[in-house]
Amino acid sequence: MAAASKKPFRWHIGVFLAPAVLVYTAIMILPLFGTLQLSLFRSIEQVQTFVGFDNFRTLFTDPNWSFNFWNALKNNVWFFIIHMVVQNPIGVMLAALLSSPKLRFTAFYRTAIFIPTILSFVIVGFAWKLILSPIWGVAPNVMGLVGLKSWFTPWLGKEEYALTALSLISVWQFVGIPMMLIYAALLSIPDEVIEAAECDGITGWSQFWKIKLPLILPAIGIISILTFVGNFNAFDLIYTAQGALAGPNYSTDILGTFLYRAFFGFQLQVGDPHMGATIATMMFLIILIGVCFYLFLVQRRLRRYQF
Repeated sequence: MAAASKKPFRWHIGVFLAPAVLVYTAIMILPLFGTLQLSLFRSIEQVQTFVGFDNFRTLFTDPNWSFNFWNALKNNVWFFIIHMVVQNPIGVMLAALLSSPKLRFTAFYRTAIFIPTILSFVIVGFAWKLILSPIWGVAPNVMGLVGLKSWFTPWLGKEEYALTALSLISVWQFVGIPMMLIYAALLSIPDEVIEAAECDGITGWSQFWKIKLPLILPAIGIISILTFVGNFNAFDLIYTAQGALAGPNYSTDILGTFLYRAFFGFQLQVGDPHMGATIATMMFLIILIGVCFYLFLVQRRLRRYQF
């Protein structure tokens, strides 16, 4: 009886998972450990020498590295805050509007808002650089048509505005992603819950704030952590619009562009793969800490809202 009740080994599961595991290991796991290993070595007289955490000490304390690192980290935090404060609330609001049964042409609106997310970073970066150009851009003329030309300034050319302007461009490009995720979460709310709320006289925006919003908090949490990971891996838009030096005067420099210059070198700066790997390791640790904070602290509290 014991032998008959023994569950057979499901070997086919391993067969189907093996290709994905091998590919993921080859392009993600092995490079990750290679980067971690490279950050613990240094080339001394063309010999790879184990130096422990000396590269990290150099990154944090050496003025030649620490200033750019802390500047890039500060800018990256601001880049993330703009997305959290502007992009995600707008995405939630758009999803709430599009989920209204009274709104017509919702399919057109969804498509129009989501299209920028599939555009290349190169196209978006160069297009907005041309739009905001004070010489041949269309922004001054468009603002002049509505009487706001005096407000125009070369935002991408001023240190105090450049990073915020690029952050808002990124928000414009990717606001469709939180919108679609929240829209799907709103559609998954059972009709019985909505009908019960309507029977109690809760309709319109009151229904959204009191009934729907608490139910979609887990989805908002997922969007927040995806925003965090994506922003601290950002590189393409800054590089396309402002170049590897992330001008003006490194005011748009983030960890991704700092990593690029450190690893590959740029203009008169010679590349240092070991310091580049050290920066990449710090980026990985920052993202890992943020994800762990969400999984072990935030997600546990959001589970109570799942239905």
